[in-house]
Amino acid sequence: MMDASKYAPGYYPPKENEYRWVKKDHIEKAPAWCSVDLRDGNQALIVPMSLEEKLEFYQMLLEIGFKEIEVGFPAASQTEYEFLRTIIERNMIPEDVTVQVLTQCRDHIIRKTFEAVKGAPRAVIHFYNSTSVAQREQVFQKSREEIKQIAVEGAKLVKKLSEEYEGNFLFEYSPESFTGTEPDYALEVCNAVLDVMQPTVDRPMIINLPVTVEMSLPHVYANQIEYCSDRLKYRDAVILSTHPHNDRGTGVADTELALLAGAQRVECCLFGNGERTGNVDAITLAMNMYSHGVDPKLDFSNMPHICEVYERVTRMKVNDRQPYAGSLVFAAFSGSHQDAIAKGMHYRKEHHQHQWNCPYLPIDPTDVGRTYDADVIRVNSQSGKGGIGYILEESHGFHLPPKMREDFGYVVKDISDKNHKELKPEEIYQAFNETYCNKMMPLHIVEAHYIQQKGNNITAMLSIEKDGQMHECSAKGNGRLDAVSNAIKLEMGYSYALETYTEHSLEDMGSGSQAVSYIGLKWKNGSTSWGAGLDTDIIRSGIKALVSAINNKPQED
Repeated sequence: MMDASKYAPGYYPPKENEYRWVKKDHIEKAPAWCSVDLRDGNQALIVPMSLEEKLEFYQMLLEIGFKEIEVGFPAASQTEYEFLRTIIERNMIPEDVTVQVLTQCRDHIIRKTFEAVKGAPRAVIHFYNSTSVAQREQVFQKSREEIKQIAVEGAKLVKKLSEEYEGNFLFEYSPESFTGTEPDYALEVCNAVLDVMQPTVDRPMIINLPVTVEMSLPHVYANQIEYCSDRLKYRDAVILSTHPHNDRGTGVADTELALLAGAQRVECCLFGNGERTGNVDAITLAMNMYSHGVDPKLDFSNMPHICEVYERVTRMKVNDRQPYAGSLVFAAFSGSHQDAIAKGMHYRKEHHQHQWNCPYLPIDPTDVGRTYDADVIRVNSQSGKGGIGYILEESHGFHLPPKMREDFGYVVKDISDKNHKELKPEEIYQAFNETYCNKMMPLHIVEAHYIQQKGNNITAMLSIEKDGQMHECSAKGNGRLDAVSNAIKLEMGYSYALETYTEHSLEDMGSGSQAVSYIGLKWKNGSTSWGAGLDTDIIRSGIKALVSAINNKPQED
């Protein structure tokens, strides 16, 4: 039995709330991004990355566009120490990229960190100590003043060593477990550190207020950020950063509201990797901004490649429903959704729209390396005629008449239902081809000759094979198709009316000069049969479509 009585809110709302952030409705510019995949993300893996895997991941982060990368906790792991030394000694840090290293506020760890980072063209020394009520009471058993002194002494040593070691150093301080710390006390500690470091506008310092454990609704964190942002010393020389985890599942919301409330920087991981439920997902955050027309300054245009590398080197799995990146996030199986998407795509094409506004798709899937036929319109037994017709059109250039599209929709859904599987675009084309195209059984025109009469009349003379027997017949019509139809009716005793006839070229789909015709025949019992014809000659394609529709006639006729 679950017992809620042992839980209570463990966070501390600010004593004063301005709520200015509430009046903003979207993020107007990208924050500074810092990837912590190689440190926070890596330490959370069941099998941490090897040196070679970390190098590959690091290279991918550079390609995506991260300008700040926390490369490890070099004093805590030999692999992380070696990785940092490798990228420094191989000159693998671009001029516009800053590496970041993490250290606790402990003397020997700080000293080893400076040893590890020497020679880096530009590095952030990120030092921290925990300040929460729970940590002060249970872990350190120290007073508020004693905990603050740990931060101050750490800052003094970092500053001293930065002057002794050769290098271009910047600094970051985190009151770890900020969300379980009284905001006024966290502010007091941060300001004490700032007084030691004396940042300037030319050499600012990062103050990071992490959601080490997510404890509140996102608006509470936004209030905490706004409260501290308004009261930090040297504010013009401070870059206010956030590092949200996802314990309550609202890491993205925490971050977005924090940015509205004054945060300027985000520490994050791809796909939300990290301890416990993970860090905030860099991809979701960046693509959310992108969907509002804000350039996130990160490039996720080859999402399939990013997913492949991530899964291979981390041995983690990108969830099928992971926003923007999962294999199914753009997929529409529902018939009504498919129909709306197909119509939306046609509307965009017809109106030459640049602005994206397609039903059910928050962004254009091609922007992240996905395709419409394989990733968006997905066909199973729940799918509808609109989506199935759209796949044929996009993949093979077929523009089915509306009623034929409906008829084919039932064919495809029946195949999917009987086989209990999704149908791929090529399987849909195969079903269309086998059901409607150039069908020569049971009736087949073996030979045809035409005589032009006065006016538009034409006589068709046909040799027809049906069920193994040959038939010779002829008839007049107002064109070749009409004459052929009349001859078949007379010889075979069929009773139908040509209800639908459309045609178009397939040149745009790389099919040379091939043309396609579609015919729908209405039979005496009210049912309709459909056929399609493919040929280099438009007249012959129409006749093939007619024969195919006849061969699909209902058995009761």
